Amino acid sequence: MKLATIRTSGGTRAVRVDGGEATVLDASDVGDVLRREDWFAWAAAGEGQRYAAGELDYAPLVLAPDKIVCVGLNYRAHIAESGLEAPTHPALFNKFRSALVGAKDDILLPPESKMCDYEAELTVVIGQRARRVTPEEADDFIAGYTIMNDFSMREWQGRTSQWLQGKSWESASPLGPWLVTRDESPGPSRELSCLVDGELRQHADTSDLVFGPQELVSYISTFITLEPGDVIATGTPAGVGLPDGRFLTDGVELVTRIEGLGECRNVCRAEDAVPWPGPTP
Repeated sequence: MKLATIRTSGGTRAVRVDGGEATVLDASDVGDVLRREDWFAWAAAGEGQRYAAGELDYAPLVLAPDKIVCVGLNYRAHIAESGLEAPTHPALFNKFRSALVGAKDDILLPPESKMCDYEAELTVVIGQRARRVTPEEADDFIAGYTIMNDFSMREWQGRTSQWLQGKSWESASPLGPWLVTRDESPGPSRELSCLVDGELRQHADTSDLVFGPQELVSYISTFITLEPGDVIATGTPAGVGLPDGRFLTDGVELVTRIEGLGECRNVCRAEDAVPWPGPTP
């Protein structure tokens, strides 16, 4: 099953996407769906207004996740291109919900950064409250998977050993287009790619992850309770712009794809050319 959050004339709504058609559910977003105990059966049976899937205006998949947890240095090839050693434990940082945009929204490039970088990432969405779960149990707490581009402002990220200030700029991180539920998601090997104006910059398989989704859910849930709708971005592969200085500029199109999960297709816009506050749900 595929679930998405869309913008309508009456506000945001969760929808179930079946082939070329989307059915509106009685929920404001996918996070609202996941907070129901019986969310899977309820969403599968829901009936409402229908839209052509090709006409949907995607909002961020989860509008107000309680937590957005991101993982750094989690692909072996990316660690190698960074000249660093593989971490013994997941390197974690956070984003705030104001960083999120929809799968077709513009990405804002702030005037304070000239080193805006792309990072395609397989992303986990939590389906039920999780605390101190084992890796073997973790699948039971995962609603499914989606796509995020963990957009980074590199000179800000490098100012200190803490990465938050380079990772959570507003209206810069696409999340979507759909949640593909765990029963229909591809297995541990998924092809992932990122294109900049049609040029393939990142191309990898998620089997190159150091810490997989189940390990991450277990590790994070050891020290904090994961709630339905929480988001875990699992890290990016090699091919980012930082090593050779190929950063993003106004007007370029960024396409983030993962096999079986669809794509985000976003245009980068200089923030000072866009009326504030930019994209909103």
